[in-house]
Amino acid sequence: MAYLHSSGSNHHDVSWMCYALELACRAERQQEVPVGAVLVRDGEVIGEGWNRPIATHDPTAHAEIVALRHAASAVGNYRLPDTTLYVTLEPCVMCAGAIIHARVARVVYGADDPKSGAAGSLFSVLGSDRLNHRPQVTGGVLKHESSVLLRNFFRRRRGVR
Repeated sequence: MAYLHSSGSNHHDVSWMCYALELACRAERQQEVPVGAVLVRDGEVIGEGWNRPIATHDPTAHAEIVALRHAASAVGNYRLPDTTLYVTLEPCVMCAGAIIHARVARVVYGADDPKSGAAGSLFSVLGSDRLNHRPQVTGGVLKHESSVLLRNFFRRRRGVR
């Protein structure tokens, strides 16, 4: 499995993750779970998204899926090779499947998701040698910032200070 912690990241990863965090804040302002994602190819954004399942009445409208759909439409192809997906939370099984089918080359995420993460926290879908594509995975980039955003959102939602 090509899994790295933040030590495998670089300054570009941090910059793009900052942008993904901005997108996560859009989700939060819309009362959605604050997760943001940006898909980059050759240093340019080709797709972006934030969690929107409540607003769109669509259980598949996770930030990663929204970003992948945006990118696929923009480039006119459902395959997205030579891209890096930056997402503030470790992808779930559904998103990991979409990432694999899209042939995303690399996934960089912020916070681990011990309840549904599919990049190693709960499942290892992205690193499975049983599948036909395995993106490189770098976890923990701006982990603290991503975790705090999520933790504060859920505390407010539960009415806990």
